[in-house]
Amino acid sequence: MKRLLASFLTTLVVTAQAQAPVSPEIAARNYVLIDLTAHKTLAEREADVPQDPASLTKLMTAYVVFGALRDKKLTLEQPLPVSKRAWDERKGDPSLMFIDTTMTPKVDELLRGLIIQSGNDAAVALAEGVAGTVENFVQLMNRQAQAWGLKNTEFKNVTGMTEPGHKASAREIAIIAAHIITDFPEYYSYYSQRDYTFNKIRQDNRNLLLRRDPTVDGMKTGYTDAAGYCLVASANRDFPNGKRRLLSVVMGTASKEARASESQKLLNWGYTAFDAVKIFDAGKAIKTVPVWKGESKEVKLGAADAVFVTVPRGDAGKLQTQVEHTDPLVAPLNKGQRVGTLRVTTTAGTLVAEVPLVVQEAVPVAGIFGRAFDSIRLWIK
Repeated sequence: MKRLLASFLTTLVVTAQAQAPVSPEIAARNYVLIDLTAHKTLAEREADVPQDPASLTKLMTAYVVFGALRDKKLTLEQPLPVSKRAWDERKGDPSLMFIDTTMTPKVDELLRGLIIQSGNDAAVALAEGVAGTVENFVQLMNRQAQAWGLKNTEFKNVTGMTEPGHKASAREIAIIAAHIITDFPEYYSYYSQRDYTFNKIRQDNRNLLLRRDPTVDGMKTGYTDAAGYCLVASANRDFPNGKRRLLSVVMGTASKEARASESQKLLNWGYTAFDAVKIFDAGKAIKTVPVWKGESKEVKLGAADAVFVTVPRGDAGKLQTQVEHTDPLVAPLNKGQRVGTLRVTTTAGTLVAEVPLVVQEAVPVAGIFGRAFDSIRLWIK
């Protein structure tokens, strides 16, 4: 999945084909709808225009903390001090976990405060716990954005409070959210929790879809005067060929209700207007091709994961596949090495998807006589 995601994130600019269904009218300044199962953008408007992301910023804040947990720089049970800077976040802002300087909340508690309660104070405490200072943590956030090639995103703080130069586009917010889902599935359940009580203060998750749609299991809300009401929503629904996950990002809506209803409209349209078609199962050989100068004379090529494509409903029977690979293939070949591409097109020739093809099993180099014999054959060829 991670290898496919890397390819997917470089092609998020590809939208549905010209004959695809027309998306519904969405009352949002910017939006994008992504099929994460088939790695395809289904609908968008002004998705690459940088905007004030408000608390959608906290997706990247959480991602960096998850990375610190993965790298064992923190543990979930580790208590962290609450600085005066974290406490000062309560001045005039309602998005709080309500921690104070007498407390030492655990990382797990702070993550729940960050994700479920959207606590700015939790964001600061976590940032200081990971990087020593908020400024150092912001550098980690921007470094991660640069590593992913995000061009329309720059962070100035960890909370999402409006600040000159603090920006992100809807598409790049979707990329950050997709990385959380793919890279840290063990922590994704935080985003589905409907409420959280800390210090005897219970707060509901502001994502209204968690209570309205049982298939929605995340992810994050945001609001400032500059940003309007924003929501990243992800749903995972069952279909005959397996589960299918869609991710929507709406930015600049007029109210809490509007961000929920417009997100629901996008998700429902994506599920009903398009079919996700499984082309190949995970681990299945797509083509067997000759190998030169190797211990084996042939090798199986396949995709790293199951191959899904999204097409307008009713067009599943109009698909065809074509394999392109390096020729000749010369040993040694490593398992997982990319050597080709699977192209999925319509019968009219319209490109639907391109999927990397990789070597299924390693092929060591042959002995000296085998290499010499194949060298002669290649020269004749």
